[in-house]
Amino acid sequence: MSKPYTGGCACGAVRYHTDSQPVFQNHCQCRDCQFRSGAGHGSYLTFPDRGEVTMSGDVSSWRLKGDSGGEKIQSFCPTCGTTVHLTFADMPDLMVIAAGSLDDPGQFEPQVITYASRGHAWDRMDPALQAFAQMPG
Repeated sequence: MSKPYTGGCACGAVRYHTDSQPVFQNHCQCRDCQFRSGAGHGSYLTFPDRGEVTMSGDVSSWRLKGDSGGEKIQSFCPTCGTTVHLTFADMPDLMVIAAGSLDDPGQFEPQVITYASRGHAWDRMDPALQAFAQMPG
């Protein structure tokens, strides 16, 4: 049996747990991820069934149109501001967890780079990872 994925925000007010396995792990260089992270990319694990991720604590959310044209719902701790998870209006079953919020960030194993067309020369990614100009379809 594999180790569960657990984590939360920096202040501990928001926590999550899942025994499920991610179906996608990526570094995203879209402009929104750059704003949210304050760096050149965000790193994420996508879980296929939101119902299998147990959340505790209250989050604040905001909605925006992503580079794909779809609506993203970004959730963060209202106390410390840590981005905890993302969901998508067009794919409500998915739960996307921010890799930096994991209790064990070593569990994150990036598979690809998305929105590499928005990347910056100063944000060097692992050249062994397959890079997509946008989100692979």
